Order: sequence, then structure tokens, then C-alpha cells
Amino acid sequence: MHHRVLPREFYNRPTVEVARELLGKILVHGEHRGAITEVEAYLPWTDQAAHSFRGRTKRTAVIFGPPGYAYIYFIYGMHECLNVVVEPEGTPGCVLIRAVEGYGNGPGKLTRAMGITRALYGADFTRGPLFIMDAPSPDPLEIVATPRIGITKSEDLMLRFVLRSREGRRRVR
Repeated sequence: MHHRVLPREFYNRPTVEVARELLGKILVHGEHRGAITEVEAYLPWTDQAAHSFRGRTKRTAVIFGPPGYAYIYFIYGMHECLNVVVEPEGTPGCVLIRAVEGYGNGPGKLTRAMGITRALYGADFTRGPLFIMDAPSPDPLEIVATPRIGITKSEDLMLRFVLRSREGRRRVR
């Protein structure tokens, strides 16, 4: 089955809208591919947990650029985390990809399993080597919203979105 690579316009929208719609889409890196089953939204300007909250730095520069690029950072001295830049250029929104079906639950596990490293910082999701492809679902997706994991600021915001099937299991596609 051929799936279409998501165009830049997909990412050029409000952070929460993109975060929810990334669920069920297919993340591709080389021979690795799997459905995105869990994400966290990091809002522009007011979200104290967002890396962009304190403004543009060398580390966060890509978040302030055009949408549809990879923001990858190293955390806890051991994990690399993959984010998708969203919102119009100049508006720093991003979505952390927390889980991909078949590649682990947790942002560090999935990047390690899929071979995604900081060398891909700034990669264009519309041109590769990282892609996100459309995967139309025949059934409505059940999305559960919860607080984000492992943060201490803006922790009450319901900005973690998890894909579940009607049976309550993670969706298999």
C-alpha cells in the first residue's frame, strides 16, 4: 500500500491540532517504519515546559523556523528525543514523538530502535531521510489526553495524546 508523505502544510497549523493528527501516521527512517501511537504537544510562547519558552538559542533555533523539520535533543545524558516543528515560521511549536508501534514506548527507546540521532537535527520531514506518511484509518481513532510525562513546569496541561483502539489496546496498523 502506498502512503503519501505529509506535505509542509500539514505541519503549518496549531500545535495541538497537529499533535492529535500525527497519531496513526507512519514514521519512517530508512528501513524502519511504524505507526505513531503517543505524542506530546509543546505550545508556543506560554508553555513553560517547552524548550523554546526562554527564547531562541542555538539548540532551539530550528523550532523557530519553518514547520516540518526535526528538532532532536539529548536528555539525561543517554536519550535522544525526536520532535516535529509545527506552527508557522517564527511561532515555536513542536510535538515530541513518544511512541511508535513496534519500536518502543518512550522517546529514547524509539529513537534508538529506529536509528534516529542528533545528526538528523533539522532534517526536513517532507524530503527525508525522516518522513511521516499519511495512513488513513477506516475507523475513527480513539485518542486519550493526559498530562505530559516527566516535566515539572506546566505539568497540569493535558497535552499528551495516546492512540487507543476501541478495545482499549494500542492500535495495530
